[in-house]
Amino acid sequence: MCLIVFDWRPDASDGPLFTLAANRDEFLKRTAEPMHWWDDAPNLLAGRDLVGGGTWLGMTRDGRFAALTNYRAPSEMRADAPTRGTLVSNWLSNGHGIESGTPPLDYLLQVAQDGDMYNGFNLLVGDWTRRELAWYCNRSPAAPTLLAPGTHGISNAVLDTPWPKLVHKRAELAQVLAGDARAPLATLVGLMRDPRVARDDELPATGISLERERALSAAFIDTPDYGTRGTTALRVLAQDGSLSVSALERSDDNGSHRVARPGDYERCFTFDIA
Repeated sequence: MCLIVFDWRPDASDGPLFTLAANRDEFLKRTAEPMHWWDDAPNLLAGRDLVGGGTWLGMTRDGRFAALTNYRAPSEMRADAPTRGTLVSNWLSNGHGIESGTPPLDYLLQVAQDGDMYNGFNLLVGDWTRRELAWYCNRSPAAPTLLAPGTHGISNAVLDTPWPKLVHKRAELAQVLAGDARAPLATLVGLMRDPRVARDDELPATGISLERERALSAAFIDTPDYGTRGTTALRVLAQDGSLSVSALERSDDNGSHRVARPGDYERCFTFDIA
């Protein structure tokens, strides 16, 4: 997952508590399953990386949530580092000794103890029933922290780093929600599938070639070997004292684990938080 924009309203009593639009960028040869309820963890809804076994974004019937982006630092990449996707699936499935009921910030503090083991990542972890959302980046000097209400974005640098695609999509999400707080999820998916690249003078310098930097500056990336493999829109709605979840995924995988570009396979999920 390489671009996430989200609106967080933990004090909402009637209306959206959490609204997210996210793109997962990955090498096209890396096999994955699209969003589904996992057979070995029936309360967990997520895609699944068939190489590392983890996931990039998911949620549970009891209101837990997590999403991950990689931190772009090519000179620091280690081939022997553990897969980062299990940081999401461990939280969602109570794996790796995590106790049920652990608060999001406590989990991230546990992750941070061994954060240097992993290649760079941002990890967003939430519990909607607690109305808590926390963030940690293992390449930032900042400690894990609970997030304040507002509209935020994460790409392949620390939270709210003003890369052009993050700035634009965060602003566009805020604009859409200002006009309609319950905008159709398909509208949010469409917002993210934007192939426009940034001007060269706006590009960050992250240790890759200018040509690659330019290609990766698009919200929706499309290159011969790497690109946006799926888009997810998600809303958590507070209403009449309960919480309900709606999710829409559009991806390039029809369930066969083969890439078909551009992706237009859609899956919709709705459930009430237990």
